[in-house]
Amino acid sequence: MKAILKLSAISLVLLLGACGQKSHDHEGHDHDHHAHDSANASPDDALYTEVMKIHDEVMPKMGDIYTLKESLQKKLDTPGTEAGKKKEIEGAIVKLDAADDAMRVWMREFNTKLDSVKLEGEEKTQEYLKNEMERIKKVKEDMLSAIEQAKSL
Repeated sequence: MKAILKLSAISLVLLLGACGQKSHDHEGHDHDHHAHDSANASPDDALYTEVMKIHDEVMPKMGDIYTLKESLQKKLDTPGTEAGKKKEIEGAIVKLDAADDAMRVWMREFNTKLDSVKLEGEEKTQEYLKNEMERIKKVKEDMLSAIEQAKSL
């Protein structure tokens, strides 16, 4: 179990480093969602900004997921924890892992695909961003639900 916690800690550090790197990458690609002037924003820019607003809202909760998972793991490893409670804790850990994975996958895929979709024109870009809006809303919902469940234990 300690190996899993160490691996999780390393993954979190790498993720946070990658997020910092991505924000610098956005600047070079004119994807900086804070820099767009709303008066001059295209529908693509406005939708991109909304997608990133949701991402930015839930991204800090990745740290909460890690902390809660670590706390639940300690409870799970505590001698005398009843079998029923262990099942609940294990379920919550699985849910936290799934939420964490969903955010990582979304982040990894989002800009890579966006750059290629933009080459296909505005209509494809709008369609892609609308789909990504739904995906990031689902990620947010999953993260918040997993966090709420973990906190209840």
